[in-house]
Amino acid sequence: MPAKTSFLSILLILISLLGVFPLDVILPSVPQMAEYFAVDTKRIAYSVSLFALGVALSQAVIGPLSDCVGRKRLLIAGLLVGIAGAIGCIRTTHYETFMVFRLLQAMGCGCFVLSQALVQDSYSGQQRNAMRILLTSASGVFIALSPLAGSVLQQYWGWQGSFQVFVMLAVLVLLLCLMLLGEDRASRYRGGFLPGYCQILKDRKFLVYSIFSCLAFACHFSFVVVSPLLLMGPLGLTEFAFSMVFLLYGLAYMVGGVVANSLNRSMSTQAQIGCGFALIGTAGVALHLAISSGELVLIDLVLPLTLCTIGTTIVRPAATTYALSRHPDRAGAAASVSNTLLYACGGGVSLLVASSGEVSLAMHLAVSFIASCLSGWLLLACVSGLFGHKP
Repeated sequence: MPAKTSFLSILLILISLLGVFPLDVILPSVPQMAEYFAVDTKRIAYSVSLFALGVALSQAVIGPLSDCVGRKRLLIAGLLVGIAGAIGCIRTTHYETFMVFRLLQAMGCGCFVLSQALVQDSYSGQQRNAMRILLTSASGVFIALSPLAGSVLQQYWGWQGSFQVFVMLAVLVLLLCLMLLGEDRASRYRGGFLPGYCQILKDRKFLVYSIFSCLAFACHFSFVVVSPLLLMGPLGLTEFAFSMVFLLYGLAYMVGGVVANSLNRSMSTQAQIGCGFALIGTAGVALHLAISSGELVLIDLVLPLTLCTIGTTIVRPAATTYALSRHPDRAGAAASVSNTLLYACGGGVSLLVASSGEVSLAMHLAVSFIASCLSGWLLLACVSGLFGHKP
């Protein structure tokens, strides 16, 4: 069914696009949101970290539950909750209520974890790998363009624009889900999701490789959270200049994907992970030296971030692919555990970095890169001793 497969690919790409709106597209609007709610910009940045933690909690339930009751119903329910949360964010005039609706939106967006399970269910062999590569590339493009899109939406629709477009896209995805997705293989998991969840959590290999991905993602997400504070604060960039920097950041994400594909053909999984962490550590040291040498300028930030991004996109696909391959029959639960750890780690680390003062933001970012590298290498050194072989 080539036509249906093509529409399913479009659905998965749209889910990937939908995922950037609550995090990346709103970034240029952070100063305006702070002004609207009469709070410090740091408190708006906290909403991004809160969103990540909310997604993590939601995914912890949605993924394994989908193995029991099916993907379609939970995806539709999650979209409806996300739409309700976004509409609440648009309508509210108080910061505290806004944060409540952001958390509600995050709980709905936890259903996006099911895109990985849908790939596992709907594709096989090389086609499955090709689809994951396509989604990774699409994600890089969306991340690259999202701040520019956010700047345009901010200019014409105000800060509410990103939430309004989120609602429109979510409705489109909802309609495609109703048309394309059938009732899936829930009967295999009628024994309940907790036993399968426990089995995954007991798998040390799965957990270790998921942690590799978490460490790399924490670097990426920490920059995403503090970027408006750092770039439009001490560095004084305009919204448009900010979007151009993020465009370069997203392009580095895409370059990292190309490099990762090349390394995948010639290196073991552990070698790829080690190489990626080396780049992340180099980025941290370079940023630390730039800060220590005097006043930070834009190029001092862009070059280390490019290295870190390439390193992150080498580590994450290699680590995630190996981790999820451990439990192909529990795709929902495995993706849920992996992504819950991912967002919990990213949200927690970014919250710590964002809590520092504007003067020390860049230094804390550099320290997080170095800490991620050292932790990754230390864990990598333990892997052979724990498991006795290299995958």
